[in-house]
Amino acid sequence: MYSKTLIAGWGDMDFNAHMGAAAYLTKCFDVRMMFLAENGYSIGEFARLRLGPVGMKDELEYFREVGLLQEIVVTLSVAGLSADGSRWRLCHEVLRSDGKPCARVTSSGGWMDLAARKLVTPPDALLALFKKDMATDDFVELPSSRKA
Repeated sequence: MYSKTLIAGWGDMDFNAHMGAAAYLTKCFDVRMMFLAENGYSIGEFARLRLGPVGMKDELEYFREVGLLQEIVVTLSVAGLSADGSRWRLCHEVLRSDGKPCARVTSSGGWMDLAARKLVTPPDALLALFKKDMATDDFVELPSSRKA
C-alpha cells in the first residue's frame, strides 16, 4: 500500500467547516498522481506515451469529519484490475493521524489512448506497478475493456 501525509487546507473546507466532497476526491487523485510520478510516470511521461488515466466512477463514503489544518494520511491500494490492466478499481483510505478512518474513495477507470480517445492496455511496466503488493483483501479481477 502507498500513502502520503497531507493537510486539510483552507480551500478544502465547506460551509459546515469540514472538508468537502470535492476536496476528498482531489486529495485522493493527487496521491494517485504522486504514486505514478514517483514510479516513473510523470505527466511528461504520460504525454510522451500519449496515454492517461481516466476515471469512470468515484464513490465516496464518510466516517469522520476532517477539520481545517488537520493532518490526514491518504492511502492507495488496488481493489480490482483486469488481467491486461485496461481497467482498474483503486481504493483510497483517508485516515486521521491516529489511524482512525475519515473516508474511503473507490474509483474505477482505465487507461486512455489520448490520440484514439479509447481505453487501451497500459505498458507492461505500468501494469506491473499495480500488481506489486498493492491489492486489497477484497481484490477482484475485472473484465477487460478490449473487445474480443
